[in-house]
Order: sequence, then structure tokens, then C-alpha cells
Amino acid sequence: MDNILDKINCTKDVKNLNYKQKDKLCKEIRDYIIQVVSKNGGHLASNLGVVELTVALHSVFNMPEDKIVWDVGHQTYVHKILTGRKEKLKTLRKLGGIAGFPKSEESEYDSFNTGHSSTSISVALGMAKARDIKNKKNYVIAVIGDGALTGGMALEALNDAGSSKTNLIVILNDNEMSISKNVGGISLFLNRIRSRKFYRKSNNYIKKITKKIPFVGNKIIHIVRKIKYSLKQLLISNMLFEDMGFRYIGPINGHDIEKMESIFKIAKTIDGPVLLHVVTKKGKGYKPAEENPDKFHSTSSFNIEDGRPKKQKSKDYSQVFGDKLVSLAKKNEKIVAITASMKDGTGLSKFSKEFPQRFFDAGIAEQHSLAMAAGMAKEGLIPVVPIYSTFYQRAFDQVIHDIALQNLHVVLCVDRAGIVGNDGETHQGIYDLSFFNIVPNLQILAPKDFEELEQMLEYSINLNAPVVIRYPRGEEAKEKFKAHEKIQKGKAQIIKKGRDVSIIAIGKMVSRAVEVAKILEKNEIEVEIINARFLKPLDNETIKQSINKTKNVITIEDNVIEGGLATKVIELIQNEKIKNINIKAKAYPDEFIKHGTTEELEKIYGLDAENIADEVLTLIKEDKIML
Repeated sequence: MDNILDKINCTKDVKNLNYKQKDKLCKEIRDYIIQVVSKNGGHLASNLGVVELTVALHSVFNMPEDKIVWDVGHQTYVHKILTGRKEKLKTLRKLGGIAGFPKSEESEYDSFNTGHSSTSISVALGMAKARDIKNKKNYVIAVIGDGALTGGMALEALNDAGSSKTNLIVILNDNEMSISKNVGGISLFLNRIRSRKFYRKSNNYIKKITKKIPFVGNKIIHIVRKIKYSLKQLLISNMLFEDMGFRYIGPINGHDIEKMESIFKIAKTIDGPVLLHVVTKKGKGYKPAEENPDKFHSTSSFNIEDGRPKKQKSKDYSQVFGDKLVSLAKKNEKIVAITASMKDGTGLSKFSKEFPQRFFDAGIAEQHSLAMAAGMAKEGLIPVVPIYSTFYQRAFDQVIHDIALQNLHVVLCVDRAGIVGNDGETHQGIYDLSFFNIVPNLQILAPKDFEELEQMLEYSINLNAPVVIRYPRGEEAKEKFKAHEKIQKGKAQIIKKGRDVSIIAIGKMVSRAVEVAKILEKNEIEVEIINARFLKPLDNETIKQSINKTKNVITIEDNVIEGGLATKVIELIQNEKIKNINIKAKAYPDEFIKHGTTEELEKIYGLDAENIADEVLTLIKEDKIML
């Protein structure tokens, strides 16, 4: 039998298939995605769950005239396959290849760039209102998962969209809830009736006639409304959306293409906002992903036969953090841990089992997580809140207003700091040093290795003030440090003494500084290495003494160049009026960093050891940059 996927080059090809062919196409798409992700890594379970949903969408709607906004966007591999990027999927998440998220510069079918949760309804509503102003007739669809619906922004958008009367289709991709056949069938039947135009017209006609009945007309309408509402609550599981102004249709089997296409066509006829509740299964069609959807949410390369990773996972910063927190919590009952739906990713699984009463998963709700942490701290607890660097951006107001302003003892643990690689610009953690740096009352630390992370966590627990600890994804560097001095507020560590150049580094870049020093020693250049440890407060005295001695300075950080370590050191030089200093800053430039491996990106941006060593040689020999 012919392979249908081979003949799919655009969305028009999908529309020409019958339902039997579409079902076969879905199986072939699943097999293809499994093959690609097993080699490249990526988001597997979510993509396997939306195959039929995506095929149905492209069968009924006409993209790119119609707009789909994918919430988060990690579930768009099927969408990319159907919109002319089938062969390019083999380059998924590779340097120069296609991204793992929607990118409008990649295709006109990607109507909006996404990467963070809970944004789709807001964006889609904005597009729908723009369409109305321009007197266009295209459809706008937001596809959002049940997890993303826990984000406050999604609820704000539902509230606004529901009262707007704007034509908007929201598809709730629910891959957690189990719906019984009887309730589902009755609910779907009632929704079909409610969505038909004749129902709305007859409903309004009956109201007009009833109102004319002397004395009791309005009372009858009121009683009928109450009975109708009670029946809806009894027969339809979720009335929240109806109350907010949406026409709710569902639940719908998200793996039945024919049924979904029928419902999508009905939704196109409805005036005002409509919410389609689609039930899917994460990881569908691949047993290891069905049984462990969390494990296959985002995965490295794996063996298709059994789902086991090709490279066994070694100890990483998140695990070290989690283990240390458990040991500290055994001694201190005030310690609590909060996650924003990232228990496993941030290393809190062990803590959640050991201390279930002191563990809190707030869902995808970073703002709420930090405000709740502030409330706990105000009442004498010690909240520890690990969140990925890219997601800490979403709760910046809470850091300032709810925590730092009151000088509350909250430990802000910034996981995945620095370049994270293949997820690309929406996930690179290269801004946190800069945005935390401007907040009063915060101390900001970054460890050079696992042991220093443990020391910093213990220091922070005993601090009684707000503190940030930022650490990278994955393993510690190969460079092993023997000396670990006690953490003292604002105190740097001199890793190596030298007379020719001062390398000031922070976090994982301290080991890079050691690599650079080894290269430079071959050129008979003596390097002094300072592990800053604190960005704030910076150890001005130690750094000043080193600078005055060598007169040549290079800073290294895995952060953007503005507002981080380089900025602090340059300010120090200027404020102290230190003259005749050659300085070079090595950091990421003022641009968004695309996807690729960490090693590839560091080399491109000159943050590998060889490039930095060359910069030092140029700095010393040519004295180009002077303050």
C-alpha cells in the first residue's frame, strides 16, 4: 500500500483525502515523528497526542488565511509536517534547522511565535479584533492545553474574550480528563442542538411570546432559565466557560477526525466566542510515551524499541539542588518548596515524597507561586522556589513588589540559567542576571560547581533575606575544583593568582576561565582567576586589587552583556577612577539566541576557551580597549 505521507506536501493535499486515508496518514505521521525525535530529541508525547486534531484543523480551516495560535507551541511538529516542512523536520532543533516551536520567519503558516504557556487566547483575541477592524472574515483559532489553562493570563483572556462577543474559536486540548461515554454522548448531543441557528432563533421567539403573557410572563422565563441552567450543570461537566460568555461544545474525542471535523464546521457558524473541549491522549500510538507521558514531554534521543535514552542521564545541577534541599529540610521544619508545574525538571520529586505537607505545586502559575511564597515568608516559613530562568521572567513584578520590597526570606532558585540550547530563543536563560540585578534587597549568587551550589543553598536558607541562586542545565564542567571556601556575603574567591591578566568569571564560566588559563600558560601569560560567586553584592575590594595589579581584565558570563557581570565590573572601574585599564567583556550580545547545542552556540558567540584565549592575547598585545 502506498505511503500517504509521501504525497503530502501542503495542506491542500490533506483536504483531498477521505477519512480512511486520513486515519492512515495519522499513523504514518506518528511513526515519522517518533523516528525524528528519537534521533534529535524534542517534545514527543504532546505531538503524538495532537495528530488527529491537527489533521482535522487543516482539513476544515484554510491556513494561512485562517490563523492558528498554538499555546506554548511545542506540539506543532504535525502542523509543520502538513505545511511544507516535512523533509525539514529531520533538521528539527539542530543548528540551522527548523525550530521546535512556531516561528513566523520560518513559515507563513506559523501565525505567531510562541514558547511560553498561557498566551494563545490573548494573542488570538488580538488577532480577531484586528480582523474585525479591517473587515476581514477569516477564522482565528487558539489551541490551548488543560495545563496551560491554569496560567492566570489564560483566565484573564477567557474573561475578556467571553464578554467581547468577538468571533473566536478556542480549542481546549484536554489530555488529562477521562470522560465516560454516556455523559460525553449526551453532552455532545445537547451542544449540537444549542449551537444550531434554529435553536437560538426559536429560543428568542419563545421568549418574546412568553413575555406577552400578562403578569406572569417574565416569571415564567425566570423559572425556565433556572431549570435550564440546573439541567446544564447536571448534564454538562463544565459550565465555567458558558458563564464567562463562551458557547461550550464538548467533550469531543480528539482522536476521531470525522467527529472533530463535523464539530469544527459547526463552530464556524456560531457568532461570538466558542470553546471546543477536545479530549486527547498524550503519547498516543507509542506505548512508552503513553505509559510515561511526563518522561516523554521533552526527551533527549532514545531507542525506539524500548524508549530508553541513548545516553544515560548523569547527575545534574537540578538533582544536586533537590538532594541538598531534602537534607536541609530534615533539619529545618520551616523549609517549604514550591514549583510551578516543574516538579521533576527542577529536582523536587524527592522532596515531594519526603515532605508532602511542605510541598506545593501551583501549576503553570509563576506569579501566583512567588506571591504565595511571599505570604509564607511573611508568616515565618522559608519558601524555596526553583523555576527555570526563562519562566522567572513571567513573575518579575512579584519578585519586586511582593518579595524584595518587604525584604522577605524567599530563596529564588533559577534553574536552566544561561544557554539551554535546542529549545531556542524563547527558552535561553540569558537575562536573569540582568533583570535581578536592578532589584534592591536581592543578593545574587551563582555556583562554579555542584559543591558550591550546596554551599550557596545552605547559606541562603540561613540568610533571612531574599536571595537568588542561578545555576545551569545539566552536568558540572569537567574541571574539578579542590578548594571551596565558605560562602560569605559579597565575598569572591581567587581560584588562581597571576600577574598578566585578571579573568573575572561567574557560575559555570569559572571552569571556562580555568581552560583559558591553561591555553595562555603555553604563551607564558600568567592569569589570575577570580570566581565572583556574588553578582550582588560584588566583591569590589578583591576585584579592584586584581585589576590594579594586572591592568588587563576580561569578564566571562553566560548572560547578555548588558546589566550583568561586565556592567558591574566596568561600573567599579569608573566609580573607583581606576586608570589605564584594558578590558574586554565576553557575554551574549543584544540579540535573541536561536537553537543549537550549547557547545555550538558558545563557539559562535566566542565563549569557548579557544576564542576567549585569542581575545586575551589581542587585549594584552594591542591594548585596544582602555578605560
